[in-house]
Amino acid sequence: MTSRVDGPLKVTGRAEYGADHAFPGLVHGYVVLSTIARGEIDTMDVTAAKGAPGVVGVYTPFDPLELHTPATPVMGETWVPLQDKEVTYYGQPIGFVVAETYEQARDAAMLVEVSYLPRPALTSLQDGLASAEEAPEGRGGPSTLAILADGVESIEDALAASPVVVEATYTTATQHHAAMEPHSAVAVWGADGLTIHSGNQGSDLQAAELAMALGVEPSEVHAVNPFVGGAFGGKGHTSTPAFLAAAAARALDRPVKAVLSREQVFTATAGRAATVQKISLGAEHDGTLNALQHDSWCSTPMDRSFVEPTSHGTSREWYATRNLAISQKMVPLNIPPTTFMRAPGEAPGSFALESAIDELAIALRMDPIELRQRNNSTAPPGKDLQWSSKHLDECFRIGAERFGWADRSPEGRTDGDWLVGMGTATAMFPALRFPATVEITLLPDDTAAVATSGADPGTGLLTVLSLVGGESLDISPDRVKPRLGDSRLPSGGMSGGSTATASAGTAIMVAAAKAIDELLALASAPGAPFEGMEVAYADGRVQAGERMMTFGELLRALDRPSLSVTGSSAPGEELTKHSFSSFGAQFCEVRVHKWTREIRVSRMLGVFDAGRIINPTAARSQIMGGMIWGVSAALHEGLEIEENGRLANGDFASYLIPVNADIPEVDVQFVEYPDTLHNSVGAKGLGEIGIVGMAAAVANAVHNATGIRVRHIPILIEDLLDES
Repeated sequence: MTSRVDGPLKVTGRAEYGADHAFPGLVHGYVVLSTIARGEIDTMDVTAAKGAPGVVGVYTPFDPLELHTPATPVMGETWVPLQDKEVTYYGQPIGFVVAETYEQARDAAMLVEVSYLPRPALTSLQDGLASAEEAPEGRGGPSTLAILADGVESIEDALAASPVVVEATYTTATQHHAAMEPHSAVAVWGADGLTIHSGNQGSDLQAAELAMALGVEPSEVHAVNPFVGGAFGGKGHTSTPAFLAAAAARALDRPVKAVLSREQVFTATAGRAATVQKISLGAEHDGTLNALQHDSWCSTPMDRSFVEPTSHGTSREWYATRNLAISQKMVPLNIPPTTFMRAPGEAPGSFALESAIDELAIALRMDPIELRQRNNSTAPPGKDLQWSSKHLDECFRIGAERFGWADRSPEGRTDGDWLVGMGTATAMFPALRFPATVEITLLPDDTAAVATSGADPGTGLLTVLSLVGGESLDISPDRVKPRLGDSRLPSGGMSGGSTATASAGTAIMVAAAKAIDELLALASAPGAPFEGMEVAYADGRVQAGERMMTFGELLRALDRPSLSVTGSSAPGEELTKHSFSSFGAQFCEVRVHKWTREIRVSRMLGVFDAGRIINPTAARSQIMGGMIWGVSAALHEGLEIEENGRLANGDFASYLIPVNADIPEVDVQFVEYPDTLHNSVGAKGLGEIGIVGMAAAVANAVHNATGIRVRHIPILIEDLLDES
């Protein structure tokens, strides 16, 4: 078992998160939120707030902080608060009160009186479907895509020619990251510029956004976030507290801390879009897919800043089919922002696709696993680039045996007062990597620092740096000092998209090779201990014949304080040769009470093909977390948006998430086939794939137990009541 290098700090409370920092003269900021969903701010009376005890500053669109809208190649435009009087959703940040204490700032914020010029708001996805717009071209290509067999004129013709057809519409609820660490920032200005402590998924990206927003040089912003208390997409963009704290600290010439309350997190940040998905499947009697049509709609904020690519994230690639048609539309609403959330597109998209595949299996009277294996894709439909490595059949084979799938009855079974059912689903998530640069520094004490600006939002990247660094330098991992979360380190990009291990790990290998080459050159240079000798490197030592020295001994002999190199890696020509993905098979058993209709998940298993597993302990933990999140999506999570735009359950009291009693033991297994066609480390992403397919597996198990097909999540008790 590999211990996490950050474990001792976290379990003893010594890990410092953004809001843990304090400085002399620190003041506190509290965000004021709108109470309408659409309109214009007419007036803001801040007289009482300014006169409240301890208040040192009140900022509004009528007296704003100086900020500009940043736009970066990676993140695009990021909205900044207080720059105009337009309100586009309920809970939008519209003011900022700064006082000597948090309580004083909060209390004064309650004294701000706002009057609006309200306008009609659209807050319901169902009501907005008629006004849906074509989504812009995204990662899956154009919003509408059709691949038809020769002689087939339309997907409708292909479906009509299919002996067996199933067609259904599925919906998924608005969800929220609800990270354990609320969004926060502590900002302090000094002679060198701004230092910002704020949890984020990429410190150098955060620094770049803040520099543009503040109108300063990038070198004048130092973003620090070695520890992030949960992110999963919700801390990709720079947060409202970071923008406001940074600008207020400059205006007041005092350090400023801003922390969102738990309720504010649900509106002043971004969550997952709601979706509506219509799927039609046409098949031969033997299960061969003849046609697949997947039309999707998702909610998006009025600035149309994000699209949840459900059809493109699933049906575009998952199954071999002769005819494919997908479309993605968006419905602009007066709702809080939407953004990336664990497996964006794939998680809600798989609920629809994998539920539909289950319905097709029932129509065909075929085992659901057999149907999936019969339509196993060797490449994404319409592409010539085959998967670099795919062992999904093995995942299903192992999973079926381990889970006891052979004992499953198509009608479920009864155990006392409980109806018991089993369900399964495919999971896929693209194997990606981002450009990354890593610095390796060899030190005289025989340790090595491995550093990059990327973040570890609880996923275990710090430990990966030590493991890959140790392996690449041929030393024990405990001699590697990993560093993350500092914008002054070489750019590691964003920790997102399940890319961090492949991206940073490959850069580490490049840097380690350079470090060893430079070390050998130093060792044999004139005046060096191995002058003129043929030298080699192994086990952290330079050696020639019978003579050897550790790299630390060599540095000490040369009176060198260190040896530093950087290595960079980025996607390249491999993208022209293969398609890349991680794969998995999800299994679930549920128990539904005959009389109360309470749903209990009793067993879960996930078997995954994710390339080389660097840290089995952390990998299993990541998959478990994803599978639990999938159960949460299936049975618990859903934001209720009232007609006026207010979130009815935007807090931890009423936004349901699972507790320990809701989750049984989670069984995880990996089939480990290193994929060196994807990257030199051989690892493919696994942080997000655990959630993919899980909600469908739950829904399919519920149907197996009860005979009731629920086509929306979360599934509620009332969905399973007798319809008589």
